[in-house]
Amino acid sequence: MKKMSDTPGTPACKEDDAALATPFVKCLTRLIRAQDTYGSRDGTSDAELLAHFIVSEQQRRTIPIIGDPDPDVLLRINIFYTAVGLTIEGRTGLVASPTMMISNEGFGRVLLTTGRLVVFSKTLRDVHRFGFATLRKLAEAGAKLVDDAIAAIEAYPDVARE
Repeated sequence: MKKMSDTPGTPACKEDDAALATPFVKCLTRLIRAQDTYGSRDGTSDAELLAHFIVSEQQRRTIPIIGDPDPDVLLRINIFYTAVGLTIEGRTGLVASPTMMISNEGFGRVLLTTGRLVVFSKTLRDVHRFGFATLRKLAEAGAKLVDDAIAAIEAYPDVARE
């Protein structure tokens, strides 16, 4: 059964369509499709592909704080930060490589580097609860990471190109 927000023309539907049209989300969906080597998701819409990245507050509360991160969640985190790196590369021409270290307890760190410049560094915690409330929030988070990284590259272009 469709929710009212799924009806074409509603604000939520328009918001999702706008989010799906952003360069970061397009890159993320291309990356997910590229990893589908068996073609099992060929008929799947972009919104359906990204559904695993959407975690409501209610869903988040049901996930225990302590526990081993699910391999699917770790894969989603890896795909998310790889998409950030690829979007940066598309806009700057510089390879932005993500490096992640996550413990089996769900804590860790992610770095994005270009040349010798660290353009993004974040401590990760509760990775088994990784997700965004809406597609718009997913698009905004990715775009913000990309924009912040590009600002760092523009501030230190020589270091970024080494």
